Amino acid sequence: MESAMDQVSVWMPLVINAAKALVVLVIGWFLAGFLAALAKRRIVSHPRIDDTIGGFAASIIRWLILLVTVIAILQLFGIQATSLVAVLGAGTLAIGLALQGTLGDTAAGVMLIIFRPYKIGQFVDIGGTSGTVKDLNIFVTELVTPDNVQIILPNGKAWGAVVTNFSAHSTRRLDLTFGIDYGDDVDKAVQIILDVANADERVHKDPEPWVRLTNLGDSSVDLGVRLWCDASDYWELKFHMLKAVKQAFDAGGISIPYPHSVEIQKAG
Repeated sequence: MESAMDQVSVWMPLVINAAKALVVLVIGWFLAGFLAALAKRRIVSHPRIDDTIGGFAASIIRWLILLVTVIAILQLFGIQATSLVAVLGAGTLAIGLALQGTLGDTAAGVMLIIFRPYKIGQFVDIGGTSGTVKDLNIFVTELVTPDNVQIILPNGKAWGAVVTNFSAHSTRRLDLTFGIDYGDDVDKAVQIILDVANADERVHKDPEPWVRLTNLGDSSVDLGVRLWCDASDYWELKFHMLKAVKQAFDAGGISIPYPHSVEIQKAG
C-alpha cells in the first residue's frame, strides 16, 4: 500500500507539470499567432510602412513568443533558464553547424528587409524562379506563380541569387517586332503601327512611340517597336498591340510573311 502511495507521490508532480506545460503551450501558441497577426495588421494599415515589414515583424514576434513559451515549459520541469543558457553555450559549435542553413536564412531575411530588392505584391524573378511575392518572413520568401502555384524559397538562396524585379518601377518599355513582306511599303507599315499606338491611351506620349526598320531577314523586313506604358498595363497592352496591328495590316494591304511551301508540278 505504501509503495503504491509512493509511486503516486512520485508521478503526480510530473503529471501536474505535464498538464501545466500543455496549458502553457496552448496559451503560448495562441498568443504567438494572435499577437503576430495583430502586429501585422497594425503595421500594414500604416500608410508609411511597407507590407513587407509587417510580415517580417509578425514572423519575428511569433518566434520570440514561442521561444519564451518553450523556456517557460522547461522551467516547469526544473530546468532553469540559466542552466539552459549554459548548456546552449557549451554546445554552441555543434548547434551552429547543425543549424547553419537556418541561421543563414535568418541573416539573409534581415538583409532582404534592409535592402528591399523586392516587396510583397511585386512580380520578380529570383535566380530563375518567377512569381508574385506573397510573403517574406525570417526564414523563407513565398512566391505565387501566374497559374497560382506556391513556391517556397529559402532566404539564403534568394539573397545570393540574381533578382529581377519587374514591378520596381511604375513604367515599363514594351518591345515588339513585326515582320512585313519585302514587296510592302515600309513607310506605310511604320505609319500604321504608329497610328495604332497613338490611338491607345495606355501608350505614353513621352517618350513617344518608336518604330524603326531593325532587320532584313531571310523572308521578312522586321520593324522594331518600342512603347512606354504603366507597368500595370504592360501585358494587356502587348496583347492588344499584336491583335490591333495585325488587323490594321490586313486592312491596309500589308502582309506578314509566314513559312509556306509551293508545290511544283512537272510537265508531261
